[in-house]
Amino acid sequence: MSRLAAVLMVMVVLLPVSTAVATVPRGRRDVVVWVPCREDPEVECGRLAVPVDWADPDGPTVDLALARRRAKDPRARIGSLLANPGGPGGSGVDDLLRPSGFSEEVQRRFDIVGYDPRGVARSNAVICSASLYREMPPPIMTGQADHDRWTAYTRRLRADCRERTGPLYDHVDSVSVARDMDAIRAALGEEKLTSYGVSYGTLAQQMYAELFPDRVRAMVLDSSMDHTLGVREFQESEAAGVQDAFDEFVAWCGRDAQCVLHGRDVRALWRGLIGRAERGELTYPGGGPLTAHNLRWLGVVLNEGPEWRRLAGVLLALDGGPVPPDLPPQPGGAPPGGVLGAWLKRLLGGDVAELPAAILCEDHDLSVRDHEEYAEVLAAAGRRAPDLGYNPMPMGDLPICQGHPVSNPQHRPRYAGRTPLLLANSLHDPDTPYAWASNVARLLGPKAVLLTYEGWGHGVYGMTGCVTAAIDAYLIALTVPERGVRCPPAPAP
Repeated sequence: MSRLAAVLMVMVVLLPVSTAVATVPRGRRDVVVWVPCREDPEVECGRLAVPVDWADPDGPTVDLALARRRAKDPRARIGSLLANPGGPGGSGVDDLLRPSGFSEEVQRRFDIVGYDPRGVARSNAVICSASLYREMPPPIMTGQADHDRWTAYTRRLRADCRERTGPLYDHVDSVSVARDMDAIRAALGEEKLTSYGVSYGTLAQQMYAELFPDRVRAMVLDSSMDHTLGVREFQESEAAGVQDAFDEFVAWCGRDAQCVLHGRDVRALWRGLIGRAERGELTYPGGGPLTAHNLRWLGVVLNEGPEWRRLAGVLLALDGGPVPPDLPPQPGGAPPGGVLGAWLKRLLGGDVAELPAAILCEDHDLSVRDHEEYAEVLAAAGRRAPDLGYNPMPMGDLPICQGHPVSNPQHRPRYAGRTPLLLANSLHDPDTPYAWASNVARLLGPKAVLLTYEGWGHGVYGMTGCVTAAIDAYLIALTVPERGVRCPPAPAP
């Protein structure tokens, strides 16, 4: 939530967010005009026009927002490194405006280029009426009436979002993003693409490798999506991932006296808090009622770093203990896009929220025929996650995707290129389980190598010197790690 607020705050002052679709002369579509960014003149900002619908390359276009940090040593420069921060909904422009997460050597050798994928932030964000967003039913369906209510609501929501977003609404899938990546590559003057993607950004990379196998110089897929999973397998594997991460947190708390819950039955405490939340008896410190769904959300988000000391402090505070100084904002509340919505309200009139879940819905068929099938999916997730029950992020998005057209349905990734691809994943990732990366590496074939980080968290680049050195050597010198390479974990966080 705080990351999203920071993203949106930068959005207001850096580059205008346009919901209009402009027609750009064909001869100008491969041009990026770079200017110093207002927030940091050392970073260049620019735009690139690409077709709204790649099936109609001469039709209307949309501007992609780009940002670039030049290589620190021009004489040692290798080329451009295109980075995607994932999400869906992550802003690559904002990532470039913060201190770089790449090593000094990578920054010395590459122009680092970030972009807001189509439908995100400055690149014609998917927007909807905040007033309608606030009418969203509870995320977990308890009966057929809830399923019917969601079906009717999502029909209204899609119509509203499509009207406010414009023609791009139906073209925000990862295949379209992959084609955008190739247009960016060409506009940067690169013969082949060097890219780094994390989390949801790895799906667009997989699509790029499938579409343009001979244009890959180097590709790092950090914490990979698995695009082969149906709705039940998707939710089951996500549940298994969050349960595994929670198990690791409980084990750490049992062995480390620095955990404020050390010596207590953490699972019993968690179950008690979930029960109180389900009865409407749990209040967030300094805030309002905390639902069981949003409590689970905290349990996942604070395992992404992971931030185990912070998670233990939050649970203790919810149980009546002292409130930690680093208490995160209460999840839920205002719809996403508060700052963006205020800016657009002055520009367009009306209250506006972003809906990045539309991207997920175009990439995944998550439909269930009725509540009976939904209940089976939820129960299957619960069997894999006896403490967490389910991962609240994808399970919360599932109702939004009901009846949504799917442009890029799940399928087995195909890669016919000769360039090795590097995947990396932690063993205990709550968001993109290790099993996903293992399966994707197997399906991509003999040119895909999986680097295993034997630790915790989501997004492994920079976790340890071992991980960073292996990825850097691949990006810079195209040195591929030995198959089966593993990096030991850092000390428990």
